[in-house]
This record gives sequence, structure tokens and C-alpha cells, in this order.
Amino acid sequence: MKIYTVGGAVRDALLGLEVKDRDHVVVGATPEQMLALGFTPVGKDFPVFLHPETHEEYALARTERKTAPGYKGFVFHTDPAVTLEQDLVRRDLTINAMALAEDGSLIDPHGGRRDLEARRLRHVSDAFAEDPVRILRLARFAARFEGFSVAPETMALMTAMVEAGEVDALVAERVWQEFAKGLMARRPSRMFEILRECGALARLLPGLALGARLLGRLDAAAEQGSALPVRWALIAGGAGDEALARALCERLKAPAECRDLAVLLARERAALAGSGAGDAQTLLALLERCDALRRPGRFAELVAAAGLLDEASATSAPRLHAAVAVVRAVDAGAVARATPDRGQIPARVHAARLAALAGAGVKLRG
Repeated sequence: MKIYTVGGAVRDALLGLEVKDRDHVVVGATPEQMLALGFTPVGKDFPVFLHPETHEEYALARTERKTAPGYKGFVFHTDPAVTLEQDLVRRDLTINAMALAEDGSLIDPHGGRRDLEARRLRHVSDAFAEDPVRILRLARFAARFEGFSVAPETMALMTAMVEAGEVDALVAERVWQEFAKGLMARRPSRMFEILRECGALARLLPGLALGARLLGRLDAAAEQGSALPVRWALIAGGAGDEALARALCERLKAPAECRDLAVLLARERAALAGSGAGDAQTLLALLERCDALRRPGRFAELVAAAGLLDEASATSAPRLHAAVAVVRAVDAGAVARATPDRGQIPARVHAARLAALAGAGVKLRG
């Protein structure tokens, strides 16, 4: 039995980055041997085990064979006779197909270290074409590792995969998972640029037009450390098309917090940009439509997203935040208790909030 550290842990160590997760490949072992050593099985498709002390993942060396379209159409084979080289040749990119032996020596049969130094993303073998998720993974790696380019032969292969319909077999949840990781990367615009170049973006997000300015705003959001809902809202809702935002969110089954912010941004972008000059009545109507009083955190994200898109919205942001604070300070319970006719409570509360905004004066001037 031989154990190797593989994949991202090796890559990140060579890049001088913090290694957060370590994966291992075990060559020359059987599941029974792993169980006898105290490892806990967790794999369903192929044998993966957790170390009894570190809880790191140890997978038996495997080969795989394509049996159907999409990313689930594989049959995996594990056997003590499967070599490390056979395991590595099935991996996606050369920078992820390196291994460290227990004595610290590097096993790099596909030039991964050379590609790291050249800042190049290159596929290991034609097996790349058998799994369309790898297109998404490569695109988000480009977003994470700034300055990396895609090898021309790899871009050509991805384009051929898209034309063959492989991307169409991806399920929404898997696409969203990769998008979410790429959106939270250092330069998320690169993910969308690469997906557009190979033709995958039009298949995955039909109807979406991403100009250079919007992608630049997305990178600005990343620089500011914006949350995932803000970054997704810029992509799905930044164009101001509410129907498109809803369609894109539904297509990817985006989480509710991401969906709601994208739709709000698309619907209210113009109103947010003009809020600096609006009167108290218009301002209160905007806050109520956005449910800002019950969801002040989400409203703050909405204002942040709008501010990234429009200078006018950025200028209006202090006024909007002040308006929320003024209106939330109104004691709706006290107004309700002072209103004998319960049917009049909503109107009285609204009037009290409007009066508070109107009386705030200079605090709310843009």
C-alpha cells in the first residue's frame, strides 16, 4: 500500500497558498484493508474513506469509463492493481494532476508544475471531454487564479464539447454550485469571459448579455468583499430586466436570498438611482416595495448592488440608509394601540412613517 497527497493540496502548496483541504490516493489497497486500519467509508460511486484521526479523505486509486452523456454517466473501477499514473490521467487539469509521495517527492507526469509556472490551464487528456462539469471548473479556476490563461487546445476542446451538447446535460444544482464558487473568487469576470468564449454561457444562461462594464462592476464587488447575493444580483439583475432575472434564477435554481435580491435589483434599479431627488412619499413607497423595514439587511445589499452599477445610486445610498433608520424608529405598536378602528391601523402607521420621513429634513437630503 502506498499513499499520495493529490490534487489541489499539491497545486496550492506549489503556488505558496494556504492548503486548507488535503486529499489522498491509496494505491495497492482494498476496501477491506482500509476498514481494518480504522478508516470510515463515505464514498457511494467509488471507495472513499475518512482517516480515523485527521478525517481527511483517502480514495482508492481508480479508473473510470464514460457510459452516458453528462457528468453522471461514468462507471468507476478500483483495484489494487490500478496505478497512480492511471488515476492521475483521468483528472481534469495538469495543475490538478500532480501527487506528493510520502517522502515528499513530486510525481508530475503531465507537466502540471510547468503549467503552474506558465500560469496556464491545460487539460490532461481527452478524458476531459467526458465530463462537462470540467468546463465550469476550469472557468472558476481562472476566476480564482488571476493571470492564468487557457491553453488554446483546451479552449478548442471545450468549444467542441459545447457544440456536441455535453453542457446541455448538466443539472441546475451542479451548475449553480460551480457558479457560486466562481462568483466568490478573486476575479469572477474571468469565469464568465471563458464560458462565453467557448459558447457555454449562451447555453447555461440564455438571454444574458454581459458587457465589459458590468463584468468590471462584478470584479469591483469582489474587491469590496461583497456577499454572494450581491454578486449574483449584478449578473442576473444588473440589466434591469425583471423577467430575465426571474428566468435565470429559476433556470439555475438559485437560493432564495440570491433570487430575491436579483429580482429586486432588476425591478428597482431605476428607482434606486433616482431616490436622491425623490420626496418623502416616493421614498417611503420604495422602502415598502423592497420590504426594507422587515428586511434591512437585504435592503442594504440591494443598495450596495445598485451603488456598484450607478453613480447616482451610490450617491443616494446614505440617504436610503438614513431613511430606513428614521422609518424603523417609528413605534408601529404605539400607533396601533392609539387607533380604535383596527382597520385604520395600516393607514395610520403609514402616515406616521411618512411624517417621520418628511420631518427628518436635512438628514435625508441627497
